Formats: sequence, structure tokens, C-alpha cells
Amino acid sequence: MTTEIRVRRPTIPELLWGQIKYQNRIFWRTPIAAFFTLVFPLMLLILFTAIFGNEEIEELGVTTAQFFTPGLAVFAAVSATYTNLAIGTSISRDQGILKRIRGTPVPPWVYIAGRVGSAIYIAFLSIVLMMGVGMIFYGVELIPRTVLSALFTFFVGTGCFAALGMFVAAIAPNGDTTPAITNGTLLPVAFISDIFFPPVDPPTWMVVAGNVFPLKHFAVAFRDAFDPTLTGAQFHWPELGILSIWGVAAAVIALRFFKWEPKAGESGRGASVRRDEGRG
Repeated sequence: MTTEIRVRRPTIPELLWGQIKYQNRIFWRTPIAAFFTLVFPLMLLILFTAIFGNEEIEELGVTTAQFFTPGLAVFAAVSATYTNLAIGTSISRDQGILKRIRGTPVPPWVYIAGRVGSAIYIAFLSIVLMMGVGMIFYGVELIPRTVLSALFTFFVGTGCFAALGMFVAAIAPNGDTTPAITNGTLLPVAFISDIFFPPVDPPTWMVVAGNVFPLKHFAVAFRDAFDPTLTGAQFHWPELGILSIWGVAAAVIALRFFKWEPKAGESGRGASVRRDEGRG
């Protein structure tokens, strides 16, 4: 007489949560990613308040910290989604990890959703850390009536930049070129998107150029939720609409061109490069 052993298959939510936890562990085991996502924006906040002081910006009616903290929180969230997703996914493809995932019982879309979910989770941590430091040490105000708009803006903005990160991963030739693409696009755009400088009498071309890209719209919508000089719930529907358009377009293109297998000769390249660097 044989005994039948039934093994319960994990549900889709359980698989998804498992992938998110797995990707979180990978993030914390990569110190350079954690540094540039969490620590570097904090260093910029400390540096800016030290250089400019924490006095009121007359043209804006808020203190230096009240202006910079939400903007740098957005910058950290974008680094967690756009930059980390693009680089991590590209390197995983080069190493053949994405190819092997398709041969496992885990649905491929669950694996990608786990990556995206982890990136948004890290982005949320980075924003909480930045805003917490701003409130505790620099007197940044949290406005209860705008909490919902801040959360809604966060999810729309990080969803947009997660899609853009997957778009870059889809079109990048390999993992070696992805950091140049992400940093070469994010940093210049940040300079024209009211992240590093207050919008006090900027040149017309800078205003126009900043309005084209989604980063400024994310920063403006999120920052205004922490502006004590404004009234109302601060749902910036035009900015949220632009973020949604960018996100949907990026997601469609990423789905169309995403590849699970590396190009010929690229498999394992990212791993070999890191081993060579470690020996050096």
C-alpha cells in the first residue's frame, strides 16, 4: 500500500512575495547600490543645507531644507527604480539568469514583477529615510491633509520610472553599457528638473526642457505635498497624467523589445567582469 504525498503549490501572491524578498536580499548584498540609493541623496541634503544654510528662500517662501528634502527624496526613489532596475536586469540577462528563470516553474512575469516590487519597496524606504532626516534634523514639515496625495504621487512616479528602467534594460546592448545610459540620462535631467537648484528665475530653455521629461513632474507634484504655503490636497493631475503617459509608453516598448537571453558572447560577462575586478 502506497501513501500519496501531496505537495501544496505556492500561490501567485506567495511566489511574488518570495521574489520581492529575494531581490531585496540581493540589493542589500550590493553595498554600492545601497550607497548611491540611500546614502548619496542624504549626503547631498547635508551638503546643500551646509552651503546655503537653512534659511527661507524668499522667492518660494520655504526653507532650504523644505525645498531640497522632497526633491532629493524623489531623486533617491528614481535611483531605486530607474537606475537599479535597468542595471540589475541587464546584468542578470548577461549572466544567463533570465534565461534560466524561463526554465523554472516560476512564471517569468512573476520574476519581473518581483524585481519591480522590490525596487518600489526600496524607493519607499529611501523616501521615508530622507523625509525622516529632514523632519528630525532640519524642521521639514509634514502636512496631514496632503499625505494621500504624496503617497499617490509616489506610486505613480515610481511606477513610471520602474517602467523606464525596464525600457532601458530592454534596449541596452548589455549590462556594461547600462550604467552609462542610466547615469548619462538621469543626472543631466536632474539638473533641469528643480532637483539640485530652486526654480528661481531659470532660463526659458531650462524650463521648457525640464517640462519635457517626467522627473520634474514627479518632483513638483511630490514637493508641493510638503509645501506649507499651499492649500488644498495637492493632487497635481497634469503632472500625474504626464508621468502616466511616460510610464505606459515605456512599459509598452519594454514589453515589445525585452529579451530574456543575452546576445551571443555576452552570457556570463557581468560575472566575469566582477571576478576580474575582485582579483584586481
